[in-house]
Amino acid sequence: MARVSEETYADRVRRAVPQRGDILYSREGSYHGIAAEVPFGHRVCMGQRMVLIRPNSNVLNFRFLRYWLNSSYVRDFIEGMREGSGAPRINMPTIRELLTPLPPIGEQNSVARLLGALDDKIAVNERIAATADELVLAIASSERWEARIPLGEICTLRKDQISPAEISEPQVDHYSLPAFDSQKRPERTSPGTIKSGKFLVATPAVLFSKLNPEIPRVWNVTPANAVPALASTEFLVLTPRGDVSTHELWAVTAQQDFREVVAARVTGTSKSHQRVRPTDVLAAEVVDPRRFGAVQQQINSLALSALAARKESVVLASLRDTLLPQITSGRLRVKEAEMIIEDHA
Repeated sequence: MARVSEETYADRVRRAVPQRGDILYSREGSYHGIAAEVPFGHRVCMGQRMVLIRPNSNVLNFRFLRYWLNSSYVRDFIEGMREGSGAPRINMPTIRELLTPLPPIGEQNSVARLLGALDDKIAVNERIAATADELVLAIASSERWEARIPLGEICTLRKDQISPAEISEPQVDHYSLPAFDSQKRPERTSPGTIKSGKFLVATPAVLFSKLNPEIPRVWNVTPANAVPALASTEFLVLTPRGDVSTHELWAVTAQQDFREVVAARVTGTSKSHQRVRPTDVLAAEVVDPRRFGAVQQQINSLALSALAARKESVVLASLRDTLLPQITSGRLRVKEAEMIIEDHA
């Protein structure tokens, strides 16, 4: 085991500009305790909430370090070490003293390649899903369709709330704003980590963010059967009426012009925390998806391909996160992990 960082003041000054092989570590805010590598070919400007970690490449593979820092073991440890009440943060001494495993560099490289292959497949799936989303939005664009109706004619607002403390299942899928912003995948977590009541999402639905609606946060979700699905109360949970599918409902509510109309009706003085009333969202007009006719099949087919890609990514991410603490700590060998991945392929 080794310390994450031991630097002099001169080192910190010299290393202020992130470069390839560095790790950026968030120590405050919604994404605290998350490590990311500096992307290849990009200039990066660090914020005050970020810590730059530059591993010695002779003894520590930077991707291996990133995976270790993102493992559940480290995340749970860091969660208990945050300090401060208004904006809890991870202090620098805690990060510097964090013990990191140091298996032989060859084994670290193998771990990084194995887990990286899962990440690569997840990235491919996201590109597939993003392309399908773009095609759906183009097909349902208001430039192609004239008929307009109030949104409330084709959907129902669901308000079924539940306290996480009432849930007996060990895990839930948490649809939150940070989860949408990061990878458009729910966070699978213990109900005990969720501190306030959430909307229960029992059937396929469209989640529309009432917070700062000018930001494109419209989520087409199909809950997994295995675990309960909870949505942040910052979302409106919309379920379609009649013959309209959730895919068509998403296609018309995710349009930029609809979001602009809704954004014009927000309330609140703080620009960062402006919300729109549910009644105003339901009263806003959208393209009538009941007029789509033959293109309904195209929209539904593309949307299903996006959902399938993201569903596979959820499975792959869950597998990666399960293997992560086992393989980075040495409790599971690379060959054993390869066999487990093959069984799930």
